Amino acid sequence: MLVIVVENAPPRLRGRLAVWLLEVRAGVYVGSYARRVREMIWGQVCAYIDEGNAVIAWAAPNDAGFEFDTCGKNRRVPVDLDGLRLVSFGPEAALPAQPGLAARPLSPRQGKR
Repeated sequence: MLVIVVENAPPRLRGRLAVWLLEVRAGVYVGSYARRVREMIWGQVCAYIDEGNAVIAWAAPNDAGFEFDTCGKNRRVPVDLDGLRLVSFGPEAALPAQPGLAARPLSPRQGKR
């Protein structure tokens, strides 16, 4: 299972996603594809997202049962914490998340973001 959620996405990206996935709600796309197709679709999302943001989640054989990634400007940033992927909330003016890269967890000395 594959789920992609986009916010503030340009119409050309929404059209591309509609070719491959079913739009069950505004900006929520679902489908079932192998890794290569999933990575191709996600590459297109990241290339065409412009000022919007997106998150992708897919089934995976890990403790959580799924993996996820983000791209675009968003307050929610993936953080790897001892092999478990969690979501950190940044300040209002968060920097754009880079696809495939989880933010480094803060050490106790750094305090909160």
